[in-house]
Amino acid sequence: MHDLTAHIGNQASNIPRTVFIVKKLLLCKRTKFEGTEIKTEVLDDCRKQDEWKILLLDQFTTSLLTSCCKMTDLFQEGITVVEDIYKIRQPFPELKAIYFISPNEKSVDCLVNDFKPKQCKYKAAYVYFSDACHDSLFTKLKSCAPKTIKTCKEVNISFFPRESQVFLLNLPDAFHLLYSPDKCVDKETALQTIAEQIVTLCATLEENPGVRYKREPLDNAENLANLVEEKLVQYYKTDERNPFKEKSQSQLLILDRGFDPVSTVLHELTFQAMIYDLLPIENDVYKYQAETSLGTKDKEGRLDESDELWVKIRHKHIADVLDEIPKLVKEISSSKKEAEGKLSISNLSSLMKKMPHIRKQISKQTLHLGLAEDCMQKFKGNLEKLCKVEQDLALGTDAEGLKVKEHMRVLLPVLLNKELDNYDKIRAILLYIFVENGTTQENLDRLIQHAKIESDGEVLKNWKYIGVPIVQKSLHRKPARRDRSREETFQLSRWTPIIKDVLEDNIENKLDSREWPYCSECPSAWNGSGAVSARQKHNTVGREDRKTVSKLIIFVIGGITYSEIRCAYEVTNANKFVQVIIGSTHIITPKKMLADIKDLTKPRIPKETFTIE
Repeated sequence: MHDLTAHIGNQASNIPRTVFIVKKLLLCKRTKFEGTEIKTEVLDDCRKQDEWKILLLDQFTTSLLTSCCKMTDLFQEGITVVEDIYKIRQPFPELKAIYFISPNEKSVDCLVNDFKPKQCKYKAAYVYFSDACHDSLFTKLKSCAPKTIKTCKEVNISFFPRESQVFLLNLPDAFHLLYSPDKCVDKETALQTIAEQIVTLCATLEENPGVRYKREPLDNAENLANLVEEKLVQYYKTDERNPFKEKSQSQLLILDRGFDPVSTVLHELTFQAMIYDLLPIENDVYKYQAETSLGTKDKEGRLDESDELWVKIRHKHIADVLDEIPKLVKEISSSKKEAEGKLSISNLSSLMKKMPHIRKQISKQTLHLGLAEDCMQKFKGNLEKLCKVEQDLALGTDAEGLKVKEHMRVLLPVLLNKELDNYDKIRAILLYIFVENGTTQENLDRLIQHAKIESDGEVLKNWKYIGVPIVQKSLHRKPARRDRSREETFQLSRWTPIIKDVLEDNIENKLDSREWPYCSECPSAWNGSGAVSARQKHNTVGREDRKTVSKLIIFVIGGITYSEIRCAYEVTNANKFVQVIIGSTHIITPKKMLADIKDLTKPRIPKETFTIE
């Protein structure tokens, strides 16, 4: 790496250009601020007792910071003001400033403008770039007032921790860039960006994983896997802490979204997936009405890991959630009689009025019971019947395990049902096409006409661009599925996302190397091998012991579903020596997936990637 002195020239000679790695940001999503790199390597790095500082952020780092901490956390770390670097700001020449910014020209220009000679906005600057900074940008720092930059470091992180085992790259344009038939889109740059972000995740976890990819349905996974491996080699050659780091006891699997189209459109009945499919959740916030001493009030509930009840029930089936919440209320209530009978929102509100000392505990139950009841209101009636059709089509068998002989006979009642909207009919038609492994143009036109969705024809046809056979029947056989006939499940939740098969097969070393080629291999004595796999044993490994657990990182190009996220947690809990970390460019719901598919043949409209919160 280059020394900062060569770039800044007139700055203090004892300021090295340093690269360092995140400690545990991914595992601290909103729950605990300690242990994250932003605290230990940015805030603590320049902190002095009883000294307050200003924190300057750009759009990217604002989103990054709000994904893992709150303003109160920053206040405890000696931050008195948080400001947008792009806005006009009041000078505070008596205070030092921390710049946590992206290495782009706009942010660096703002920094330089703040420290013009004899016009400094702040007493000094502690500069932390979110990623590797190009030499040309460092050169710009020469014009800053002498000795004002006390620290200048690169923080190698450009991903967003969504949950304790989920990361996102927050690339809203990636789906269109990678799958659009438009030859003018810059697909190569998109893959380069994704590869760089994945490498920062590996650096965060201090892993140099063996890289594998799914050969079909498209070549995106292969191209991305090769780029990631190339950039991992480059990164560990220049990393000051782990130069020439050898392959670690971890693996990275890369898949293209077309590997499992069924899970993207199926109605899922586990709590988190069902909520985001059926209810109008915006930015993880659910709006509802609650009874208070002053009457009915509009309230908001945030769905994140700071809510222990949410973490406990989010992956449970809706029937189990409705059964569990009343039990939790009765446990909290000091008087069993107060919580007897069928529980509803109104009953809970009444209980809170009678027993104000448990109001805070019950408020969470009120939120989640409201979510569950709203989901059930949507589910009752047509959706319940539709779910049975979807399961039969997705699996090709009925609830008794008998093979469905005529898929069209299963689909027809859905097409004829006038109470179902086009959106649900489209999802059912797609499942029919998926189970048939494609159909004829004549049959497709007939389905579109019969369902009266002529204006939405692209939402069916455009799946071919992500490698899913639609009009021309595929000659490739579908991959064999794991036998789950002995697993207990609900009749309307028999489908298991393919990603769970992939994870379990990989742990047991059953992935076919012809279908899953290696870009690089990790050591043969991988802790996830079949010899130590214990699928049926619950994972009880503590946080400290997790340091010796092998990490299985799986990245899906083009979006992941909430049902696939659930599978990552389930496989982790079932294995003592493996922790699954799942990630993607973004999270998809059925509605978003259909919208993205439909837009593939439309001109690209750039989306705003980040917003200041």
